[in-house]
Amino acid sequence: MLTRRGRAGPGDAAVAWLIVAALVLALFAGLCASAEVALMRASRSGAGELARSRTGRRRRAATRLQAVLAEPARYLAVLLLARVSGETAAVVLVAAALEHWLGTGWHTFLITAVIMIAVLYLLVGIGPRVLGRQYERFVALAAADVLYPVVRALGPIPRLLLALGSVLTPGRGSRDAFGSEEELRGLVDLLEQRQVIEPDARAMIHSVFELGDTIVREVMVPRTDIVFVERDKTLRQALSLALRSGFSRIPVVGENEDDVIGIAYLKDLVTASQEHPGQESVAKVTSVMRSATFVPDSKPVDELLKEMQQRRIHVAIVIDEYGGTAGLVTIEDLLEEIVGEITDEYDQEQPTVEWLSPDRARVPARLPVTDLEELFGATIDAEDVETVGGLLAHAIGRVPIAGSSGTVAGLRLTADSLAGRRNQIGTVTVERVGAPTRQGAGPDGPG
Repeated sequence: MLTRRGRAGPGDAAVAWLIVAALVLALFAGLCASAEVALMRASRSGAGELARSRTGRRRRAATRLQAVLAEPARYLAVLLLARVSGETAAVVLVAAALEHWLGTGWHTFLITAVIMIAVLYLLVGIGPRVLGRQYERFVALAAADVLYPVVRALGPIPRLLLALGSVLTPGRGSRDAFGSEEELRGLVDLLEQRQVIEPDARAMIHSVFELGDTIVREVMVPRTDIVFVERDKTLRQALSLALRSGFSRIPVVGENEDDVIGIAYLKDLVTASQEHPGQESVAKVTSVMRSATFVPDSKPVDELLKEMQQRRIHVAIVIDEYGGTAGLVTIEDLLEEIVGEITDEYDQEQPTVEWLSPDRARVPARLPVTDLEELFGATIDAEDVETVGGLLAHAIGRVPIAGSSGTVAGLRLTADSLAGRRNQIGTVTVERVGAPTRQGAGPDGPG
């Protein structure tokens, strides 16, 4: 290093040591960042297992790790203070060194900022955090072995740091720096790594944590897929609808579908029909219906699941912001968010298209309307629907059930079977009954 005259100045050696010290402080800040990541991912149960399986110094480190994870906020506060102090000191030392070489102009501070942003990004932001995740156990043990005596020596200072953080951020404050959710996630990951649980079980447990981020609108059965029964229907009519649709709980409506007044349960309909066999053709469905539970479509799924368990209900009507019926949600819909899609013994994989005769075929309800036009050479004018099931619902003006039939563009559509836990139409029989037309007739079969 040379002065402006080309010779080494007496102060250049000291400046070089400033650069070395700045590099050491940056590496120290990186170690703090790595320790922070490792401690955030470590689990208390895993530390206890390590303490029981090790001897000597390793056992001491595992025991200290248990103590750190028992009260992590104090130790993380000290780590954060050490990391910020190291970063700040490194920037100051580099600025002082460059000022000696380049002078006090604005360009000196600009060069300092560019250099330190790059250095701290690599040495603190990226590299150490990756190492903390890859070598989580080793880094956590080493960090706890150092942090434990340091924090004890600092006495009340860590608690004062937490108190200061609570004042600056009202609420739960820095006590949430190491939450129980992160601890449980780390424990689940550790159990999977040790092959105690299967990957599917790990994914299921992690999905529980995500319930709070899911709202009812995302899991409900939409209004267009709900089968309703009018309040003036008799017990026999309601029972027939329940048996044909495959639903054991059917909303009862008054003036329209936004006026849900109760829920008709299949077991109540059957019980009433058996106990009063002569009244099933006279008694109204309102005589056996139960009160409906209403929930907003913005309600978190985890809160609704807890509420349904406490109130012992299995179905709720979802309402939108205007008070209208948005859909329906069952406890099975909520459980599917944890365990995945629920199917039963009636679910069977359906062929794409099964020709029964030259002019008659059985197709999946989800077959696109454009494919149906190609199969039968018809022109169907239905801009609002995309599938054959939706086309049938549009033709009859309501949710189709098994046996529902309607004619569209010279094609007779008949709902064949129910599929899935929600009992939606699985297949539709399509039969050519006349010359293709632009617009189909209304419903002409059983509803």
